[in-house]
Amino acid sequence: MLRLPAFELAEPESVEEACRLLHEHEGVARPLAGGTDLLPNLKHEVVEASLVVGLWRIKAMHGIHEDGDVLRIGALTPLHEVARHPLVQAHFPSLVDAVSQIAGPQLRRMGTIGGNVCLDTRCVYINQTYFWRQALGFCLKKDGSVCHVVKNGRRCVAAASNDSAPVLMTLGATLTLQSPEGVRTSSLTDFYVPNGSCNQNRAPAELLTEITIAKPKGRTLSAYSKLRTRAAIDFPELGVAVLARLNEDETVAHADVCVTALAARPVRVKLDPALYQGRPLDKEVIDALAAEAFRRCKPLTNIATDPAYRREMVPVFVRRAFRAAQARG
Repeated sequence: MLRLPAFELAEPESVEEACRLLHEHEGVARPLAGGTDLLPNLKHEVVEASLVVGLWRIKAMHGIHEDGDVLRIGALTPLHEVARHPLVQAHFPSLVDAVSQIAGPQLRRMGTIGGNVCLDTRCVYINQTYFWRQALGFCLKKDGSVCHVVKNGRRCVAAASNDSAPVLMTLGATLTLQSPEGVRTSSLTDFYVPNGSCNQNRAPAELLTEITIAKPKGRTLSAYSKLRTRAAIDFPELGVAVLARLNEDETVAHADVCVTALAARPVRVKLDPALYQGRPLDKEVIDALAAEAFRRCKPLTNIATDPAYRREMVPVFVRRAFRAAQARG
């Protein structure tokens, strides 16, 4: 049995107090939302903390509300609440797809949307017990100097495994972050960096407090599809978010494909507008977008599933996602 190491627990009631504690104890403090990721990592000694800052008393970070043409989602809003909220269901069905497939029902009641956005990267060589990692010789992400995935690699390639992130990228969501220095906003694209050791552009004393998403204008189709060994609990072996904005004549004005679980950050696939602009979203266009995603996505052995198989599944899941979006209308 793995046991939690000893730590002190603080329960601030404001964002300012939480940021102050994280700043004063920088390097030994960790923020705790639902705990579905941090607590297992503490047990495995993947991370350490002498102070855990529990965020659950901060009421300002809870809830979902409409603000004109945007929807504001507090970072501490539980995943099951996001999935069931009528405003999210009405405007952002792909986000419902994604958060509904995170872990299992019990974990979705504890886990938060902000926690999933800030989820730590995962790798088959790091998410093991300390005893297992010690026998292997550790790795770039923790205690070691080698990468077991990329020979002679000098940058950690542990995979981003947050289902919500690629969907929020396609939706153009904005993150609000607060630190002792003040408040700032960031796009999802700028928030993630290509380094599995720490794939977020976020200071140690900085908290994600809110996610803002503009309501879609015009006819917009979106969906999320997920590859995993079991249809519950498992992290994604591949996650694909798609979005298409249509003109009045039902031709495509804009298309977006974003994938997760392949690299250290969610990746937006670069699509040539000539593949879709001004054309109906038919089988030919969807197949072209799927083929482009296959060409650009190259999985690694950072997840315990054959990378060649995961790559072959990229176009399959792109097609599935677009067809699901079309079926939903």
